[in-house]
Amino acid sequence: MLFDFTYYNPTKIYFGKNSLDNLSGELANYGKNVLLVYGKASVKKNGIYDKVMTVLESAGKNVTELSGIKSNPTYTQMLEGARLVRENDIDLILAVGGGSVIDCSKGISAAAYCEGDPWEKYWINEEPVTHKVVPVGSVLTMAGTGSEMNGGSVITNEEKMLKKGRVFGTNLYPKFSVLNPEFTYTVPKYQMASGIFDIFSHLMEQYFSGEDDNTSDYLIEGVMESLVNSARTAMKDPQNYEARSNIMWCATVALNTITGVSKSQDWEVHMIEHQVGAYTDCAHGAGLAVVSVPYYKYIYKYGLDRFVRFAKKIWEVDISSMSKEDAALAGIDALAEFIKEIELPSTLRELGTTEEMLPKIANSTALGGGYKQLSVKDVLEILKTAY
Repeated sequence: MLFDFTYYNPTKIYFGKNSLDNLSGELANYGKNVLLVYGKASVKKNGIYDKVMTVLESAGKNVTELSGIKSNPTYTQMLEGARLVRENDIDLILAVGGGSVIDCSKGISAAAYCEGDPWEKYWINEEPVTHKVVPVGSVLTMAGTGSEMNGGSVITNEEKMLKKGRVFGTNLYPKFSVLNPEFTYTVPKYQMASGIFDIFSHLMEQYFSGEDDNTSDYLIEGVMESLVNSARTAMKDPQNYEARSNIMWCATVALNTITGVSKSQDWEVHMIEHQVGAYTDCAHGAGLAVVSVPYYKYIYKYGLDRFVRFAKKIWEVDISSMSKEDAALAGIDALAEFIKEIELPSTLRELGTTEEMLPKIANSTALGGGYKQLSVKDVLEILKTAY
């Protein structure tokens, strides 16, 4: 059954090998001052920076740059971007990079003209952004987060040791996003795999949340199947265009809010991983891979039928002679094998977590959950298993 819902997504997607050709037309819709936000040296090494700068210069834009955005973007970097927006009267924030760069750019837009402390207002109190915001556009270079077509912004406050996500309204969705799968070819294999699991985790967070047999469940299963198939191809041949294009679109669909329609959703794996990331600065998808198996083995009995369906439909486990509990566990074991197959870690130790960090991570995790509402004690038990 589908419950009542309203769906709207204002982001325009340009997808394919020639998608960057559309950037000049989009730039014509905005004023002369552009803040170009990107990560470290990779976009310069692979030539994407030069391609984008050529378009910006041809369009007659005044470009201010904010570089060095981390894989876990920090509140300090976000505030620096907000300062640059105000001082240079920026008309458009153009994010060139992966989800971290786009997340930071949305945060910059929200913070630039905020009266008061943006962290408290938007990431802690989750107030709506009603003041002036600067439009954001993106050129995507890594598939994973889906940030190119949603309002999410995950920021790490290093002073408070908190990594928190905020889902903004549609006024902070990117106005447009350029998706060329070839731009992801130079991403290191580990980062590619991390992005793949981030996508898969987004789908699981929505899938394991209620027993309703609705259209969203079938959409999620279809995207999961496509992702697993393409991931296996891309791990063997990272420049296989068919595989990389499917992965890129899976990432967008997995978190542009369409697969979550009429689903209560979970997101506790993400809440736990956010705090693992706050303490270790690990790759987000790798952290999710480590947390997922222990988490699902901890809560599967509360959503048993869905985990049985997961085993049968996604991993093609022959459950005909199994009990429901054995079938559910077999599906989670198949998930663990997939994590090994794409060469991601399976323990917190591999991410640089120490035993002393575990209580701190548990105590700072935002508590919630889908099938089972977690306590701090529950989170600590999951972390100990993952360690």
